[in-house]
Amino acid sequence: MKRSLLLAALALSLSAACVVYRMTRPDPLVSTFSIVAFDPETGDLGVAVQSKFPNVRPIVPWAKAGVGAVATQSFAELDYGIKGLELMENGATAEEALSILLRGDADRQQRQVGMVDARGNAAMWTGTETFAWAGGRVGRQDGPPLAGGPEQGNNGTVLTGYGYTAQGNILVSKETVEAMAETFERTGGSLADRLVAALVAGGKAGGDQRGEQSAALLVVRQGAGYDGMDNFIDISVYDHPTPIAELERLYRLNNLYFTGSKPENMIPVTEEIARELQQIWQARGFYDGPLDGIVDEEFQRILVDYMGWENYDLRIPPVRNVDLAAGDTLKIDREVLEDIRAVFREGRWKPRLR
Repeated sequence: MKRSLLLAALALSLSAACVVYRMTRPDPLVSTFSIVAFDPETGDLGVAVQSKFPNVRPIVPWAKAGVGAVATQSFAELDYGIKGLELMENGATAEEALSILLRGDADRQQRQVGMVDARGNAAMWTGTETFAWAGGRVGRQDGPPLAGGPEQGNNGTVLTGYGYTAQGNILVSKETVEAMAETFERTGGSLADRLVAALVAGGKAGGDQRGEQSAALLVVRQGAGYDGMDNFIDISVYDHPTPIAELERLYRLNNLYFTGSKPENMIPVTEEIARELQQIWQARGFYDGPLDGIVDEEFQRILVDYMGWENYDLRIPPVRNVDLAAGDTLKIDREVLEDIRAVFREGRWKPRLR
């Protein structure tokens, strides 16, 4: 009873706030496809989105660690993100939060929303006045995803399920959301890996009728981001001719700079590799010794210094912690080595001032 009263009180206060907020700003038309999801193993929550609209990141994707994730699109109403997360933080399921906000929204038939809470409950809404093709898919624990869209006759209905929702409006066809759902379900790896793969698949299946412009990836996990922030991954492509491809590139950079090395990626620093690194260091002002390929404590010190200079901070410990005096072999992450080579080869550097 107490929980029901709390949600009812929140619904009344949020409804009044929505009315005041809508009177002060127009809702942007955000023709979009997105996927909102939850990872039960890590607790990660996230959204991946592409839109024919500039700077989609501050509008469509919303997420809070331990609470939920939301995509608000079509004639995007920000309160589905702001107030939706507030409701879920106060105990509402994704379905309850979405239903409460829809009741207070006079323009709900123009909206499209996907929500997932931190228990994996998923809910999706596509209004009857959204531009075709508009609809989506909602994951389920015990069967294929639940279809929503004009072919099902259930636009204007809150669809519920588990784990994820994939939705879009002004799409070429339903194949976009089908591809997102199928790819998300069959892809392994982290939640971010699966979200990016799903978005790529949606784009290849047709995507937005109007084309591409911006994209974003937001994944939250408590304390897992830089310096303990909850935005574990937060990537935005403001305006680009191929934003999904650019998002993929930026996601690879994110993994390079903001994740640690995997043991299987560590390779020995051979004499040949050491000499190559010495040549790069010499050209860049980090080293003025002979190009002898000798891997000793001084080489190790310069490598650690150089990796810090190039922002490979999270990849440093496996290099710094090697005890060469005890006979350990110095190793380097192959991804780091490939990036060092590419930066040097492509001239993306300036000589170090000594």
